[in-house]
Amino acid sequence: MEYHITTSTHGRTGFFRDPQVAYSFCRCLHSLASEGRIQPLCWVLMPDHFHVLLRLEHAHNLSDTLRVLKGRSARDCNAVMQRSGPVWQRGYFDRALRQTDDRLAIARYIVANPLRAGLVQRIGDYPYWDCVWLGD
Repeated sequence: MEYHITTSTHGRTGFFRDPQVAYSFCRCLHSLASEGRIQPLCWVLMPDHFHVLLRLEHAHNLSDTLRVLKGRSARDCNAVMQRSGPVWQRGYFDRALRQTDDRLAIARYIVANPLRAGLVQRIGDYPYWDCVWLGD
């Protein structure tokens, strides 16, 4: 099953403005992929929120998978920031994709977040994103 997920940091705090914290989150995302839990099709990490279009692998449960991602990343990011406390808001927004949904349009929306936020002039200048349709 494929989902478009959005989740925000606790209090919309810009934790991920710090490159070390952002890279720590990216490592957690990649570890879930390497464990075979998810296939991230497209994602972007913003200073205070995260968007991902993902495919759950091997019948993993969405809520359990996001609990693991948010829990691991909070622990690792807090270690980088030398703090304790919540990193993520409770819950998340999810939308299960249907066969007729235009995945490429959703991916373009996700990837364009840094442009719309005025963080960069070109998406290639933003370091915290990836998309399997990069060449499309």
